[in-house]
Amino acid sequence: MQRINLLYVITKLELGGAQKQLLSLIRHLDKNRFRLFLFTAKEGLLFPEALSINGLTIKKSIYLERSMNPLKDLLALIEIYRFIKKNNIEIVHTHSSKAGVLGRLAARIAKVKVIFHTVHGWSFNDYQPNMARLFFIWLERLIARLTDKLIVVSDYDKQKGLYNHIGKENKYTLIHYGIDYAEFGIKEQDIRKELGISTNNSVVCMVSCFKPQKSPQDFIRLAFLVKKVSPETRFILVGDGVLRKKIKRLIRSFNLEREVILTGWRSDIPRILSVADVFVLTSLWEGLPISALEAMASSKPVVSTHTGGVADVIFEGKTGFLVPPQDVDKMSDRLIVLLKDKNLRAQMGQNARDSLKFNFALMNMIKNTQDLYENLIKEKGAVYAN
Repeated sequence: MQRINLLYVITKLELGGAQKQLLSLIRHLDKNRFRLFLFTAKEGLLFPEALSINGLTIKKSIYLERSMNPLKDLLALIEIYRFIKKNNIEIVHTHSSKAGVLGRLAARIAKVKVIFHTVHGWSFNDYQPNMARLFFIWLERLIARLTDKLIVVSDYDKQKGLYNHIGKENKYTLIHYGIDYAEFGIKEQDIRKELGISTNNSVVCMVSCFKPQKSPQDFIRLAFLVKKVSPETRFILVGDGVLRKKIKRLIRSFNLEREVILTGWRSDIPRILSVADVFVLTSLWEGLPISALEAMASSKPVVSTHTGGVADVIFEGKTGFLVPPQDVDKMSDRLIVLLKDKNLRAQMGQNARDSLKFNFALMNMIKNTQDLYENLIKEKGAVYAN
């Protein structure tokens, strides 16, 4: 059977849920069926992982970047178009907001027969200025017309898209993120010594990019409140980003240098999650955060802000607790309840892992995505590559 030329476009290979899921998909997709290409920005923490994937051709763009820049955006669009034509691309599958717009537009201009986009959270949110929010909604509606299928990772994103008149219902397909359960749930105590955490310390963890969306300062405020009741608790914040200096200043102002551990970006998330007692998420808005799913796969209860698709997986009082965004007082109350009750933590953690079941299995995600490709190829009558 002839192979199909398939191009993925993503803005940047940073250490995020969308990027990790895309590379998992690329790594496991049937290489006898698909010839795989990746178009992305020239820098990213996950480049070594991408380069290790056999059979993947990577194009590093000198123009594609997250921030809006009309000239660079136009040049990136031309770059993608030329790459599509040069490599006889038959399927384009875009990820992330900027790449989603430029990649789909270039694909339509190049007359690619099958175009997919995965929504890892929409480009608009309630914290944007009203005019900006309305512009991005309009843009999503426009680009959706160029798209054969919109893949969503949570029902929340589907309903949000439909509510804002982005595509018709038959354009949406729900494919959950895929977790390799074998990677999680390990017992790894050496990480305590590495991070300077005693066996007597309770551990609260969050994995997050240090950007306004994730509101990591609220994690520091949470640590300050919990310290008053549970001084032996340690708080691990995994990640980095533009808010790092503000976070460090906040840690100093609250005198939390001993309680809060900043690890930077880590590639051994399963090891760190293995010593956590509770996982926390302080985001202002979300799609469906992969970090919460990984914590659940590690049998950890999750205390999260009630935003995006989180409510699709966190069941109140069963697998964790949900609180309003920025309500640090309520989050600290819920967290203290869990820190004081080992049996409750264990039960919720087991419920969390059990609740994921088959829906979030890695190979299930791979199969559902590949089946969707095959169905659209047949429907659209794409010409197979040589």
